[in-house]
Amino acid sequence: MDQEEGLKALDNIVTQFNTYEDFLDSQITTVDLYYLEDETLARQLVELGYRGTGERVKREDFEARKAAIEISRLAERAQQKLTSAGKDLQDNFLMALAMREEDNRNGKLSSVIFIRDRNSYGQEISGYIDYAHRLKTEDFEVYFSGKKRLLPRTTDISFYNWDADIAVCNSSPNYQVIADNPEGLLFRYKRDRKILNVDPKAQPGDNSTRIPIPTELYIQAVIFDHISRRKT
Repeated sequence: MDQEEGLKALDNIVTQFNTYEDFLDSQITTVDLYYLEDETLARQLVELGYRGTGERVKREDFEARKAAIEISRLAERAQQKLTSAGKDLQDNFLMALAMREEDNRNGKLSSVIFIRDRNSYGQEISGYIDYAHRLKTEDFEVYFSGKKRLLPRTTDISFYNWDADIAVCNSSPNYQVIADNPEGLLFRYKRDRKILNVDPKAQPGDNSTRIPIPTELYIQAVIFDHISRRKT
């Protein structure tokens, strides 16, 4: 692996994991924990290169790159205007997204958006959207300006086409999908590992709230807000 490829691999790791400990934990297998019976020891062995399921990364390299990326992110944010700023928002749903835009961009808040409506073919669809991830990967100008409606996609953390009976789940940089839970779909927030339960009959989970949004844009819209309490 040349230097450029090595830096790209390190960047992928640094952006995926909030702390070096999180990275170490990802390299520990259940077999390691079974035999070692000590998470701290397992982490040390991964750090030294004796255990692990992937590329070895030194603590100082991780933390130095993390700091560099954070400085770049803050500089970019300082130049970045919120896409909802200055918009004449009439609908409750768009106003709710605007209220959460900045905090989802800077990581203070993580919102999951549930939408149920019909697509351009008249088919009923629903899904859960990782708001922070979508903000990073597309321009929300078209949504806040009313040119397009935000709708679930097959690339979101959950998508279901009721007429075609197509169901898709994808983990995102922020959420791990737990689809095999007998009581229903769950999402694990990767930063603090808290579970978000989207069942309307259940409590959403620690540090999470479920807020139905009255809107004329969709058949149904709900926003789940999660605040991470993990100290970094």
